[in-house]
Amino acid sequence: MHDLTSQPIMMIDSSPPLLHHYGELTRLPPQIPTLECNDLPSGAVVMKEYCQLPLIDLSCLNSTIERERIACAEAICRASSEWGFFQVVNHGISPELVRNMRREQVELFQTPFDKKATCGVLNNSYRWGTPTATCPRQFSWSEAFHIPLSRVSEQACYGEFSSLREVMMEFAAAMSKLARVLAGVLAENLGHPRGVFENICQEINCFLRLNRYPACPISSEIFGLVPHTDSDFLTILSQDEVGGLQLMKDSKWVAVNPNQDALIVNIGDLFQAWSNDVYKSVEHKVVANGKMERYSIAYFLCPSYDSLIGSCMEPSIYREFTFGEYRSQVQEDVKRTGRKIGLPRFLL
Repeated sequence: MHDLTSQPIMMIDSSPPLLHHYGELTRLPPQIPTLECNDLPSGAVVMKEYCQLPLIDLSCLNSTIERERIACAEAICRASSEWGFFQVVNHGISPELVRNMRREQVELFQTPFDKKATCGVLNNSYRWGTPTATCPRQFSWSEAFHIPLSRVSEQACYGEFSSLREVMMEFAAAMSKLARVLAGVLAENLGHPRGVFENICQEINCFLRLNRYPACPISSEIFGLVPHTDSDFLTILSQDEVGGLQLMKDSKWVAVNPNQDALIVNIGDLFQAWSNDVYKSVEHKVVANGKMERYSIAYFLCPSYDSLIGSCMEPSIYREFTFGEYRSQVQEDVKRTGRKIGLPRFLL
């Protein structure tokens, strides 16, 4: 491991002091068991392969030919069960909108760090690194804005970044529409109406997260985003061409090749619980890049904090819990052990 204690901190003005905080973690005595600082689940193999995620053409959902509609829905459900991840093309979000959103995102992140950290833009949602980290393997080399959709339309949230508002509103609406289409297909496969999530996951409860992963001089030793599962129903990701996303498949890490025509969809913990483990919420991470910065935007389909999450079939594997209870338990576990435990806490 690099000795960071004597190295000067050289960061451009727009980047947070990630190297400084990572260096501090390397000097801390362990505060939790060493095992908890490992990013591998039990039985996992230290190996990286490239994978081709299932690629699904969503235009087939609107086909006039019934067998094409059925085959598309089946492909979505099969990928959600076997992979927990898949890619979609012809998803209804225009390349121009994606480009405009990326342009605004880059401009926002190029703002000097001190300004991002103090100006309160986007509902004061700026964050960086991992404040709860107690060892280097728990640290994420990234910065982000995590914005509730309930605030996206508010002019006061944008300050001087006024051109971001219109683009973000359009992008959020398009991602929200797509998320509901996909959730409806997955619900119908389990015998429920396609509109079942309309009331459970209202738009005001969902989030957009703008991510930047700065180039990392110690990339072989650090995550851009630590291994985790998502604590929502469904996540849709728009990423640039740099790559770095990896997911756990058959007890080994596999890397996802970027596809500029596709969006990535993954199942969250709540959908795994609701489906009684039919659909899988899969552990994933981002690997830091030594030479290039990486940008992505994630949409999270979430219920209200008081929504009760129960299985859609019996016998249930999990006890009922509210989303708020689940989030609180995750935060408590991260604070106490340094890692998310998630759904196993709620097994019957």
